[in-house]
Amino acid sequence: MAAFKDELQALTQLREAQRGKWDNINPEHAARLRLQNRFQTGLDIARYTARIMRDDMAAYDADSAQYTQSLGCWHGFIGQQKLISIKKHFGTTKRRYLYLSGWMVAALRSEFGPLPDQSMHEKTSVPSLIEELYTFLRQADTWELNHLFRDLEAARNAGDPAKADELIARIDDFETHVVPIIADIDAGFGNAEATYLLAKKMIEAGACCIQLENQVSDEKQCGHQAGKVTVPHEDFIAKINAVRYAFLELGVEDGVIVARTDSLGAGLTQKIAVTKEPDDLGDQYNGYLDGDEITSASDIDNGDVVIKQNGKLVKVKRLASGLYQFKPGTGEDRVVLDCITSLQNGADLLWIETEKPHVGQIAGMVNRIREVCPDAKLVYNNSPSFNWTLNFRQQVFDAWEQEGRDLSAYDRADLMNARYDDTELAALADEWTRNFQRDGAREAGIFHHLITLPTYHTAALSTDNLAKGYFGEEGMLAYVAGVQRREIREGIATVKHQDMAGSNIGDDHKEFFHGEAALKAGGKDNTMNQFG
Repeated sequence: MAAFKDELQALTQLREAQRGKWDNINPEHAARLRLQNRFQTGLDIARYTARIMRDDMAAYDADSAQYTQSLGCWHGFIGQQKLISIKKHFGTTKRRYLYLSGWMVAALRSEFGPLPDQSMHEKTSVPSLIEELYTFLRQADTWELNHLFRDLEAARNAGDPAKADELIARIDDFETHVVPIIADIDAGFGNAEATYLLAKKMIEAGACCIQLENQVSDEKQCGHQAGKVTVPHEDFIAKINAVRYAFLELGVEDGVIVARTDSLGAGLTQKIAVTKEPDDLGDQYNGYLDGDEITSASDIDNGDVVIKQNGKLVKVKRLASGLYQFKPGTGEDRVVLDCITSLQNGADLLWIETEKPHVGQIAGMVNRIREVCPDAKLVYNNSPSFNWTLNFRQQVFDAWEQEGRDLSAYDRADLMNARYDDTELAALADEWTRNFQRDGAREAGIFHHLITLPTYHTAALSTDNLAKGYFGEEGMLAYVAGVQRREIREGIATVKHQDMAGSNIGDDHKEFFHGEAALKAGGKDNTMNQFG
């Protein structure tokens, strides 16, 4: 970002060049507006954030402690408040992103109403949400800088040049709230051409990173539900190519593609892969298909499909739906093949959808992938679909069982029971949960940890708490003590909701445009003054 004094000098010279016609324009006000709106287009954002991701990936390769994190969001305000909170608590947004969850778009943003995560929502709602998120993040920049400029004006009016110099330095060193968004394109919402067209819209809205999954687009399921159907690698590679071409067409050469595999939990495929010679990619894919060996044409019934598998003729098992079935127990092998193939064909990062958060399980697959692709790294879904408490208590139970410890006080099937909450086992399980992201980054190649649906759950929980008190005996105290007083005590900016929505920004603009005739909202009668 250009220095304030440089912008001021350039705009002063520009005004003077107009020979009096722009005398109503204050160069300092114009400089403020420029600095408060650093990004002019979504492509500006995509190029800027793509470079951030590439730098973060290199930093992680050098030191696995430098992993990145994000939280999923379904509204611009939610994303904005996350970044404001991050800057407030940690002083920097470094290595913190946002995740755009297709699940939450389906559940919360579709004109059809709440939908399951099956790509039935409007595809245009995805780029629209990206644009909305960046609109709110840019507004957060304007909001914070506007306060700094107001403080600068107050310091000058008070005759405090040292304070003014300090504020100018803070303005020049300002860190934007605009961070990378990992955006979920599901299975591409159609064929490769449809994927390309949607990817362009997402990139134009600001997306620097697109996550694509290897399910069939018209049979797509949530990663943690049954009935998932994968596609042959040639189909998935075509969609990876489509996303890369979209990035290149729009001049985002650093654009990042996350290739997601659902093969661990997917037992079905819609198509038999094309194969031209033994052990090519199609032959490897078909080698996992379940079937029965046949020895003569009489073994073939009407509608049967026969392939050559490991030198033998095999009648592939086909369901009434027309889908083909994979051999049981082949999920991890198919994941490894998927990931290696994706990395060798243009993907930058991997996403392995698992059924539980288990560092050992993830590391087992990643270590196999890294035998072929040494720099393989993951985006991992720290999903609310997992019962984290139960999973980690069971992992501790199993570890203790292997050590030969006495477990007679515990029932493995009932470890979620509250009676275990204060036990040694529960305490260790919580410690393992606390360390999961650090351990996963170090041992399992996880570059980026995200929670897909956090604010879906926090919104429901906080609303339930407020409703219980407000409509019960607490009445207005439920809001005052449970919300507003906490906002005040914890320094939450939204307690001054008029300011957060841009009232002070608007007042300053009125002064820019109208001068002394400006009619402002922030006078002595504004109740926002009650909050200091």
